[in-house]
Amino acid sequence: MRKDIEIAGLVGVLMSLFLVNIAISQPDEDPDKTLSPYFLVKSDDPSIDQLPLKSTSANVNIAGVIADIKVVQVYENEGERPLEAIYVFPASTRTAVYGMKMTIGERTIIAEIKGREEAQRDYQEARDSGKSASLLEQQRPNVFQMNVANILPNDKIRVELSYTELLVPTDGVYEFIYPTVVGPRYSNAPARTAPPQDRFVQTPYTREGEPPTYKFDIKVNLSCGLPIQEIICKTHKVNIEHSGENKAFIKLLPSEEFGGNRDYILKYRLSSGQIESGVLLFEGKDENFFLLMVQPPKRVNSDKISSREYIFIVDVSGSMRGFPLEISKKLLRDLIANLRSTDTFNVLLFSGGSSVMSPQSLPATSENIKRAIELIEGQQGGGGTELLPALERALALPQSKGRSRTVVIATDGYVHVEKEAFDLIRYNLNRANMFTFGIGSSVNRYLIEGMARIGMGEPFVITKPEEAPSSAERFRRYIESPLLTGIKVDFGGLSVYDVEPASIPDLFAQRPVIIFGKWKERREGKITLSGYSEGRPYRATIDLSDIHPSPLNAGLRYLWARHRITILDDYNHLQRDDERIEEVTKLGLTYNLLTAYTSFVAIDTQIRRDPTGKLETVKQVLPLPEGVPDTAIGEGYYSGYYSMGGKIKTFS
Repeated sequence: MRKDIEIAGLVGVLMSLFLVNIAISQPDEDPDKTLSPYFLVKSDDPSIDQLPLKSTSANVNIAGVIADIKVVQVYENEGERPLEAIYVFPASTRTAVYGMKMTIGERTIIAEIKGREEAQRDYQEARDSGKSASLLEQQRPNVFQMNVANILPNDKIRVELSYTELLVPTDGVYEFIYPTVVGPRYSNAPARTAPPQDRFVQTPYTREGEPPTYKFDIKVNLSCGLPIQEIICKTHKVNIEHSGENKAFIKLLPSEEFGGNRDYILKYRLSSGQIESGVLLFEGKDENFFLLMVQPPKRVNSDKISSREYIFIVDVSGSMRGFPLEISKKLLRDLIANLRSTDTFNVLLFSGGSSVMSPQSLPATSENIKRAIELIEGQQGGGGTELLPALERALALPQSKGRSRTVVIATDGYVHVEKEAFDLIRYNLNRANMFTFGIGSSVNRYLIEGMARIGMGEPFVITKPEEAPSSAERFRRYIESPLLTGIKVDFGGLSVYDVEPASIPDLFAQRPVIIFGKWKERREGKITLSGYSEGRPYRATIDLSDIHPSPLNAGLRYLWARHRITILDDYNHLQRDDERIEEVTKLGLTYNLLTAYTSFVAIDTQIRRDPTGKLETVKQVLPLPEGVPDTAIGEGYYSGYYSMGGKIKTFS
């Protein structure tokens, strides 16, 4: 009997080890497996450090409307085997990454910008030859991947990347966002045939509520041209030190050491709610750049709003369960309950499939509003995130004649079909305007902002339940009427070219008109912006006589190039145009920028590892964003490997 028990126990141990091995290798070997994130299965092998990223920190300098950010990632190998670490991390959608360097001990290696394929070849060759190397690639405009090869036992390698971005105020409020974690993406694409830029989806995560495995820190130096009226950070606990009326220093409190599981959002308002209108100039070696920012007229509320049709699309997938879905319910209750009796509306819920409240939009009667709210209140969240079929179904709904249609989408954006969604919206611009509400602590801003931009709407991001009412009110004020139409710019004596955007659409929100471009030769006279506000002519002028180029505006060359790249890259899903790809690549190489087709690579000259020895590759585990449940990954599992939308298998 005792021998039988011992044999059974041994078989059990062997079976457990067998299943763990299957679990770890499953993403690459199962031909039916979709491209899915998974929960970490931690190895018991002490010789391998599975968590090589020890800290990530940011130093932010904001001068006027331009933010310059230095991000430092520290990798350390506390195991006994050489490592290659792979870390997927987010960035702002407006980020222009212009530099990277790697430090090993006393040696610092400045990274080079190269074509993506060339950079990959150089990195792989250095890795295989035993040299320490780092490779920074863009998988999405807001998702980057860092590979660091040949981190030897007891090594500490620092990788620093530099980027800049433009801060665009809305309703007089400036907002700086530092995304901290890439949320799990739903995909139904086969893992085996997925393109390289989509493989970041196969990322390991910790369980719901577990803190990040690495430390987080951020410091912000704020310097404005006008007195600062208010500074708020609701996402993290901070200490704010003022230095005069126009400057402040913001740092995290020690209790936020592991606060890298939610976006860091800093908001500030200048005195009297003013926006710093004006022109910034930079005089470069070969080219000169300008940025024009003109504050729009103040909004005049009007009760003469035509009747409208609203289609509310609500994500009720597994990643929305709990905290995000509760925010959505609060938001939709507020939006639907305040519809006018002359409006019509419909509600479409989606996860792996979709359902619609009515075959056609209904009048906003108290009975229909009550029915819609009860429908939304009954949702719990579960299943995949099939966004595209939901958008197609919503756009195919019969449209009321003579009514302007507005589509409102509430989602965390945890999908990997961003460009397909942009494509669908672009081809249906004549059928509806798109307004997006990103729900959660670390939403996919590339999707949320991109759908709104292409759909001629406005993005809103809600990170906490108490923000829902104010966001709903902002939405109602936004859609009342266009704020400024028929916009034209006369640059006067400033000789400009390569201006972005090429044309300016009607302005809805209380945000400035922003124009990038290059200038040459003389600069004199006045720049005049004109249009119509509330049916009356509107003009704003800026005198060039007192405006001079400044080296502090060097980021303008990166911002201009980044904007041009964004426009070109958005269209690449429509047709993979070789000329367009070539233009993006050329812009990246010319302006030293990370793009979908250019990457940064830093390679040490010393061979630090025996090339014949084994190199362990480790994917850095990410925390689930704050408030996101385990169901964001999946409800089924096989021996510790959970699948988001994949083919689930169980063993008994």
